Amino acid sequence: MSATMTDYDTIDFSPLDQFSGDEVVTHSPVRDIRLPSGRVLALITLDNGRDHTRPNTLGPATLKELGDTLAALATRAAAGEIHAVGITGKQYILAAGADLSDVSKVPSREAAKLIAQRGHQVLGRLSELGVPSFAFVNGLALGGGVEIALNSTYRTVDASAAAIALPEVFLGIIPGWGGSYLLPNLIGIEKALEVVISNPLKQNRTLKPRQAYELGMFDAIFSPANFLEESLIWADGVIGGTIRVERKNEPGKIERLTKWPIAIKMARGMLESRIGTVPRSPYVALELLDKAKGGTKAEGFAREDEALADLVVGDQFAASMYAFDLVQKRAKRPVGAPDKTLAKKVTKVGVIGAGLMASQFALLFVRKLRVPVLITDIDQARVDKGVAHIHEEIGKLEAKGRLDADAANQLRGLVTGTTDKSQYADCDFVIEAVFEEVGVKQQVFAEIEAIVADDAILATNTSSLSVTEIGSKLAHPERLVGFHFFNPVAVMPLIEVVKTEATSDAALATAFVVAKGLGKNAVLTADAPGFVVNRLLAKVMGEAARAVYEGTPLLTVEKAFAPLGLPMTPFQLIDLVGWKVAAHVQDTMAHAFPDRFFASENFHKLAELPEIVEKDKNGRVTGWTKAAEKVLKPAVGTTPVAEAEILRRVQDGLAKEIRIMLDDEVVPEVQDIDLCLILGAGWPFIDGGASPYLDREGASERVFGATFHNPPIRGVGD
Repeated sequence: MSATMTDYDTIDFSPLDQFSGDEVVTHSPVRDIRLPSGRVLALITLDNGRDHTRPNTLGPATLKELGDTLAALATRAAAGEIHAVGITGKQYILAAGADLSDVSKVPSREAAKLIAQRGHQVLGRLSELGVPSFAFVNGLALGGGVEIALNSTYRTVDASAAAIALPEVFLGIIPGWGGSYLLPNLIGIEKALEVVISNPLKQNRTLKPRQAYELGMFDAIFSPANFLEESLIWADGVIGGTIRVERKNEPGKIERLTKWPIAIKMARGMLESRIGTVPRSPYVALELLDKAKGGTKAEGFAREDEALADLVVGDQFAASMYAFDLVQKRAKRPVGAPDKTLAKKVTKVGVIGAGLMASQFALLFVRKLRVPVLITDIDQARVDKGVAHIHEEIGKLEAKGRLDADAANQLRGLVTGTTDKSQYADCDFVIEAVFEEVGVKQQVFAEIEAIVADDAILATNTSSLSVTEIGSKLAHPERLVGFHFFNPVAVMPLIEVVKTEATSDAALATAFVVAKGLGKNAVLTADAPGFVVNRLLAKVMGEAARAVYEGTPLLTVEKAFAPLGLPMTPFQLIDLVGWKVAAHVQDTMAHAFPDRFFASENFHKLAELPEIVEKDKNGRVTGWTKAAEKVLKPAVGTTPVAEAEILRRVQDGLAKEIRIMLDDEVVPEVQDIDLCLILGAGWPFIDGGASPYLDREGASERVFGATFHNPPIRGVGD
């Protein structure tokens, strides 16, 4: 046995037993399969005994059983009883990685290191059996599931597997059971950087099986109809030497000497420009990938042990686990949602408007609900343009293979456009996408209410206006609900469902059911200015603007926000959402709460300019345009503010606003505010949304003498 395994086998892992009390154990039963050649392959099938909605996970008890299974198979291999070992999973699933609920409970760095070492000890045995090992990835494989495959000698994948990914960096840790060392040595540094760092930072992007195969992560890909049978025949050929496995992406000496350091340097520059230097895990992963170009596997695994131990006990992982729990559990069971049996069945959707936003709505509704969708506008030319845009987008999905020809044609047939509003008569759910002005929205709803059935649901997509005021002229204001999407509509996972005092349970239930049907997460919010996300973003952007008008240089303001770890700096964000939109939201908030929100008429003057800020090729703001400087010059003061003071203002301002929102019952609990920020504003997992971060930074104590969480959400090592 190698030095790697001997070292791990001398460790006492019994302290991990305390974490397995409520573990859903994934068992590892074995059956012998006689291959066509007559050779015997011992096949392990990972199975937690639950249906496919509960993925296999790798907790302490699971790893202990799998380790014992592999040790027994090594003994059988030494005796000549078996010629290979295979490992696969229950239907549709190999494994979704470590049981993170266990990992998040570790009491010390020593315990965290034991988790890393246990994974290395057990999964590492797949390459130490004395016979070849084969991972037959028959479905979902995330984190430790992928590392099972990487530790095996050979790998096949089912072409229909739901997702392949190493998402650890997204959660504030690193692939710590071999992934950070084995993957770059299998597929090369550039491709490994994509899988380990780039994809997790792109809202946790996963790979399709074909993509993973083409990257070189798998040696063969087979159709789902006969996946296991074909994998076994292929494995028999590999064992017998009739099938030769070629790994064209495996790095050679030249790549290690030249391409490797260049790729690492470029990746570091990309990280610094896009996410700043606050998130720890991407940089730790980068360091591990860099060092993987040399040294032994044992050294690579030891580096992973230390890195994972450091990250698991840190604040960022603790906050990430809080955020992960919100997204995985709370988002799927919205607090305050009425019984879904009260929801009206939606058989036809109406979208008022035919512009870009309306077209995005129509495309989403028709794709996800597969019901007729009607769009209207003030003239036929606008309607035709909207329908053409929707058809074009359907065509793009077809070209990418995300829709077949029949499905694409069906969707096109379900979308109609007209200027005749009487065709709304049989719509069950009508949403407006018109100009953000109360009078305009009141007018279009008055027209539609006279046409639709008495129980049809009306929805407004307003971003910050009063839903109550919009519905104040309706004969049946109880049918109106706020249904606030975020841009881009197809991508952003949040819908703020806004309830007025008049909103009926039937309207509210319908909104939640429709949101779920659209594949979105809905959070209930009261009808308060800005609801949740825009209210808090207005606080962030307002403080940035305040500092500028006091005389602080633009780049100083941008840098002041770096410790928040946000995906964009304030002026990057304003430039993305649009200066006119930002000015409107700031006005709304400053009008509602003039003592707490900053707004300036110069915002509107800037918004009229074609370009306001200059940016580099990475999208970083580098300065004002000359036209913007001209607008700003008369309004800017001469008392610049230090970065630390700006940050403190933002922290205290957010803490105060969140406390007020909770006292005013805008949402049921602070968890809902964090969930909204994570899903609707890309607030980083490493902050846990906003409230854990504000507690850790002392803002909560400074503002209201307590914390949002008791005890505060902290890592055990910080």
